[in-house]
Amino acid sequence: MNEQDDILAANATYYEAFASADFGKMSHVWADDEVTCVHPGWPVLIGRPAILESYRNIFGNPNQERIEPHNAMAMVRGDEGRVICIELIDGNDLALVATNWFRRFDGAWRMIHHQASPIATAAGVAAPQPQGRRLN
Repeated sequence: MNEQDDILAANATYYEAFASADFGKMSHVWADDEVTCVHPGWPVLIGRPAILESYRNIFGNPNQERIEPHNAMAMVRGDEGRVICIELIDGNDLALVATNWFRRFDGAWRMIHHQASPIATAAGVAAPQPQGRRLN
């Protein structure tokens, strides 16, 4: 596997943790320090405790809709990289664009920032395709 495959795998692990409401797996995805998160419509969350508490609350919501990532594209430089993807909300025409920023620690990609924002388009939209590798 190359760097882009590795960071795309880390991104997939984030969405697997979200889909299965696996708090332990989600906890492992996030780096220990200097982390931020902006869920759609939420204020900026700064620091691991605030971010993990947000996921604990999201996972505890029995009405939480499923989120499916599509058209992930990675950009890697050194020990940092971003994955841009489209998040489709289950049972909804709402699409979000997500930026997931990772940093490599001891050879493992860990998330340092997540931000998802609504985009003005219907489901099935293709992700931006600048340089980088796409994974459908």
